[in-house]
Amino acid sequence: MLLAPVPWASRVWALPFLSALAYSERYAKEQGKRHKKLTEWAWQLLLLVRRWYPEREIVAVADRAYASLKLLDRCRSLSNPITFIDPLAFGCCPLRAGPTTTPRSDGKTPRLKGERLPNLSMIAEDPSTVWRPITVTSWYGSGERTVEIISDTAVWHSTGLPAVPLRWVLIRDPQGEFRTQALLCTDLGGDPRRIIGWFVRRWQMETTFLRGAPALGI
Repeated sequence: MLLAPVPWASRVWALPFLSALAYSERYAKEQGKRHKKLTEWAWQLLLLVRRWYPEREIVAVADRAYASLKLLDRCRSLSNPITFIDPLAFGCCPLRAGPTTTPRSDGKTPRLKGERLPNLSMIAEDPSTVWRPITVTSWYGSGERTVEIISDTAVWHSTGLPAVPLRWVLIRDPQGEFRTQALLCTDLGGDPRRIIGWFVRRWQMETTFLRGAPALGI
């Protein structure tokens, strides 16, 4: 779905332009078909859009079902990368310090990842964490809202999978009406305000289409 501002509607609309029927693993087995994961379908569709628009900036916004290291690595490794924004597992995502450029004493290539970092839940609960207030426009269709954020870069690493550099953003509600949440963005230089602004547009997909079906916004 294309998340497009519609001036006369005073909101962003989710406009369908490309879809794929991602049947379940059980159905594939019953029909003798090869089953493909949602992340594989997403990669196929995103690659097609990139071929249609080789020079255009593409930002993909999805839910946690698409938080796959393999998919994120594919998107960032294109000659013109696709920026991917996703919710980030709050307490168990293994984050490490970014890659070092310092030559190693044994002459080998510098490591792609550094020391293990605290879980984001620990950072959120640490009383010494410095939060920065920002105002987000069109907060889930309810107008402007002030939230508090902290953001940094890290490497998401899991054994046997690509190590993916990312920018993480923690979002806290000073009014305490929603729980602290975390987002990831594959654009290391991404502005946290824009990252949050892009992500809250997912609400438009959920109100335009049936809830419960995994959706990918572009």
